[in-house]
Amino acid sequence: MLLHVSYNDKETTRKIDAELGKPFTIKERLKMRGIGSPKLILTEASAQISNLMNLDNNRNLCNIEMRPKGIILGFRSNLNSYALIIPYYKLVIYKGQAEEYSIYKDDYFVKIEAKVKDKSVHNFMKKLMEAKNTVTPQRPEDF
Repeated sequence: MLLHVSYNDKETTRKIDAELGKPFTIKERLKMRGIGSPKLILTEASAQISNLMNLDNNRNLCNIEMRPKGIILGFRSNLNSYALIIPYYKLVIYKGQAEEYSIYKDDYFVKIEAKVKDKSVHNFMKKLMEAKNTVTPQRPEDF
């Protein structure tokens, strides 16, 4: 679900919390050593996201916030903030050979630049995949 989150709207917050769970507490954030990604450079995106990103001439950046049951992929375009809500059970991550990660949810996708020297990006993606694997069942009979 792609949402416009520029303004603090109770209904939007309720939708996000229902889908991904409430944000982690400060204690949980410290225990996890952070829940947010560094700045991520978008190299490619699905049509819906790409159309929003093409509205301005700024560099296409995004960030990821981890939640108990999924992630929020946030980006800005033309002074507006948008969030792609991705529950773990719909999240698919690929590590490409061209120094990038691909993140998929249904018909949405983004590709994120991850050069070899960007250790913080690789460490965060590793943490994200571990969180997905602990929350999502591994065997088909668990569904």
